[in-house]
Amino acid sequence: MTSAQLPNLTDGSPVIRVAIVCGPETTALADSLEALLAKAKGFTFSRVDYSAESGLKPHGDRLGNTNVVVAALDSFEATKLELFFASLRRAFPHCPVLVTTTHPDAFDVFPVLEMGASDFLLAPLRRSEVLPRLMRQALVTYGGDALVQKVKEDIGLKQIIGESPAFLERVRCVPRFARCDATVLISGESGTGKELFARAIHYLSPRADRPFVPVNCGALPENLVESEIFGHKRGAFTGAASDQAGLICEAEGGTLFLDEIDCLTPQAQVKLLRFLQDGEYRSVGSQQILHANIRVVAAANSDFSHVVREGKFREDLFYRLNVLSLTLPALRERRGDILLLTHDFLEKQAAITDRQPKKLSLAALNCLLSHSWPGNVRELQNVLTRAIVLSDRDSIEPSDLDLPDSLTAKEHSFQAMKSRAVQRFEHDFLAAVLDAHDGNITRAAFAVKKNRRAFWELLRKHGLLASARRG
Repeated sequence: MTSAQLPNLTDGSPVIRVAIVCGPETTALADSLEALLAKAKGFTFSRVDYSAESGLKPHGDRLGNTNVVVAALDSFEATKLELFFASLRRAFPHCPVLVTTTHPDAFDVFPVLEMGASDFLLAPLRRSEVLPRLMRQALVTYGGDALVQKVKEDIGLKQIIGESPAFLERVRCVPRFARCDATVLISGESGTGKELFARAIHYLSPRADRPFVPVNCGALPENLVESEIFGHKRGAFTGAASDQAGLICEAEGGTLFLDEIDCLTPQAQVKLLRFLQDGEYRSVGSQQILHANIRVVAAANSDFSHVVREGKFREDLFYRLNVLSLTLPALRERRGDILLLTHDFLEKQAAITDRQPKKLSLAALNCLLSHSWPGNVRELQNVLTRAIVLSDRDSIEPSDLDLPDSLTAKEHSFQAMKSRAVQRFEHDFLAAVLDAHDGNITRAAFAVKKNRRAFWELLRKHGLLASARRG
């Protein structure tokens, strides 16, 4: 069975067919969803009962002609969830699945996303939140094709460079988070690529054809934060010569990216919390309640929870933003990616100037590998830009990098630098192979055509046995 094409109403708008799947414990939740859809134009629905013993049982009609599935869950046991999603995949192989639950406080998002859910809805179910999500999921599934998906992946993920296991773990979350419509909080040091991840989440999401609006909250004057985000009416304050719509209005249908969100004023935090709860807000100086349909992705520094504990940021707003979370590793925690990032940047700069990319000498590479990179990827790019400008040679040498010289003359020897580079490569390669085979030593050794004992010794040498298991 394939998902049915979308029929149209007489005015040309599509009709979305929704299958509501529930068990004995979630009939009340399914009833509330049916009541909501019954009053909505452009939606039809059918009920499907589920139990682990008998599987899926539709009420009267067959399981076909469905565009989107809403599953009402009660249990979050992994085994039961696996059986449940296996039944859904067999019955609705091409339909997106949105999940809701009778126990929102105990709801763990990640296992549900990994098993194939496209999005989730937290009770109480509100019309303003439910209907747009159902519509987007159905239209994206119906209108998508392989070429469109490839373009979106290139736009969304091509700029994210890295192969270290810790970094790839974060990258794998991006497509899953993109399918959802929940708020995302991205944490990490300055220069780790938080906006790149936010853009990837947007351009892989059903909102990709709508605006992505970034704003650095730390760069906004304190007295204008609310005006910039929520808009203002003419005469609301000195200098307000005309109405301004605000960034929320500008991002309508798309994604609003709030960078350095910990810099928001207390009053702006209150207004943002109200907006995230109800989708409603007021422009500064206006009594009119406005509505907006946007997704919020926020970013903060890596010790954001410390800011919350100190009372500088509202705890209830933090939990509203932290539905889905990503913590990006610092560059010093993924040194194996420095060479990849460097080559990518040098090639891009060469393409801009229409010249051959500069080479990186082994001595220069070791300088890059030895630096602590407090400014992370942004600092690396700045150092390389300066080196390209200052170097008249075809290759970049340590003197062109202008980094603190932490190596003695003895350490500058060819053999010492080569040994350091090999050690870093071995560590990162072994970690990646282990990760690809779930820590199984036997399978990892076989994959790289290495004797199991010799492979084990390499793991011990590089301190990786803790993440390995026998097999």
